Amino acid sequence: MLVFLPPLGWTLVVAWFSTSGWSATDTAAFFAPALRWLWPGAAPEQIAALHWLSRKAAHATEYGLLAALWHRAHATREAPGRWRAPLALSILTASLDELHQATTLTRTGSVADVLLDTAAAGTVLIARGGRARPALRWLTGALLWLAAGGGTALIAVHWAADVPSGCLWWSVPASWIALGAWHRRRRRE
Repeated sequence: MLVFLPPLGWTLVVAWFSTSGWSATDTAAFFAPALRWLWPGAAPEQIAALHWLSRKAAHATEYGLLAALWHRAHATREAPGRWRAPLALSILTASLDELHQATTLTRTGSVADVLLDTAAAGTVLIARGGRARPALRWLTGALLWLAAGGGTALIAVHWAADVPSGCLWWSVPASWIALGAWHRRRRRE
């Protein structure tokens, strides 16, 4: 019975995040100054995009953790890989969360957020089931190549257009280093 306390407790945290105090306007009041401090040369549109991206990352993290907690609560020695109930509970929570947001004055409900939350929960459940190793390897490689190669292309475009590349000067080399380390690790396995 105690195994259900962590997922139920986290569900309460999710419900708290669903209140009007966590609207985009309210979180922007905190995040925008912090992002401007971290990236002083950023345009307002870039700050807004980073704020939006951080909110979506928070959604994915929130529901990935919820699915992991429900998975742990439902796993038994006889059936360690149960995933249907944790996924269903995560989807139900996401749906109720968005319905609740639709009833507040400062929030809106979003089917896209339910889909994002479901994808995050499903990804965590696949990873916890141990069957996702090849897919996760491929996805990791693809994302590292995208960051390194795409970032390099952006620097070239910025250079040709005589536009400053800002944080790309440190993030692109970091991407290439991470890609090299990932390839080296794969060769050892």
